[in-house]
Amino acid sequence: MTHRAPVDTIDDLDRRVIAALQLNGRAPWSAVARWVGTSETTAQRRYKALRERGVLRVVGSLELDRTREGSSMLVRVQARPGRGLDLADQLAVSPDVRFLAVVTGAADLIVDFVARDNEEMMRMLFTDLPGADLITSTEAVAVIRAFTSASMWDTGLLPAEAAADLRPASLASSCDRADWDEAPKALTGLEQEVAAALKEDGRAQVSTLARSLGHTESGVARAMDRLISRGILQFRTLVEPTLLGYDAEFMVWLSIEPDRLDAAGRQLARHPGTKFLGAATGRFNLVGHMVLPRRTDLLRYTSDIIGALPGLIASDVTLHLATLKYSWHRMVRAV
Repeated sequence: MTHRAPVDTIDDLDRRVIAALQLNGRAPWSAVARWVGTSETTAQRRYKALRERGVLRVVGSLELDRTREGSSMLVRVQARPGRGLDLADQLAVSPDVRFLAVVTGAADLIVDFVARDNEEMMRMLFTDLPGADLITSTEAVAVIRAFTSASMWDTGLLPAEAAADLRPASLASSCDRADWDEAPKALTGLEQEVAAALKEDGRAQVSTLARSLGHTESGVARAMDRLISRGILQFRTLVEPTLLGYDAEFMVWLSIEPDRLDAAGRQLARHPGTKFLGAATGRFNLVGHMVLPRRTDLLRYTSDIIGALPGLIASDVTLHLATLKYSWHRMVRAV
């Protein structure tokens, strides 16, 4: 079991570098340096040190609803008493699990499974579910549309103008996309290879990718440009929210009147604490992953933000105790 890096092990410059990379994980170092107030060399050195210590990781992430690469199923899991962490460890090693958190509330774990089709999802949930003997109940909701994704989240540590400068023009809020209702498009073989490589290292240079994949630099560059320009491939920085001053990480599970779902989703997506928000199936048809500076902020948040949503029928909050996996990558855990 590894320890989470204490908050005081990074300074304000580190946080600004992280904030810039969250806005665009592949931003040129010249642009990062300009917004964080340091030299390019220093910005690169800080990033390298943070990455080597396991504090952050920049990854490429596919927007699943725009491709045929899979669909997401969020599962609320209740574990046998005293066995929640054992179950979490078993689920965390599964290559089918994209996100995993240990939480409090009406569930013990929140697990995001990604499958290519219904047959594969049935296998994951009913036949080959890791740690099935440790589970007492599950509740699954299928994510059917994203209002906003983690790649769009702004930490708030840099001026508002930084997002306009650093983010690619193709990166727009999911609910503002012109192609919202278009059918997903299959990726080419090379696009799949490039996306898979960038999932491991979002800042990998084109020359490095070309060598490792056995393709020309021009071919790899064109494939990457297509994915980015179409908004299919986005970049995010994986980091513990506490390092950025957000001590409350939680998920909201909302039941909204069907004819008010779009309005409620758009309204909540605009809140600065919203990292992800999606429309879903089941009794909770709006699900979000959120952060706030303090747990005490949850009182006003639930009353003023959640309570003000149009068409709200019911709500639930699961507060994270530990997030073990983000975007398919294991995170360090506090003890």
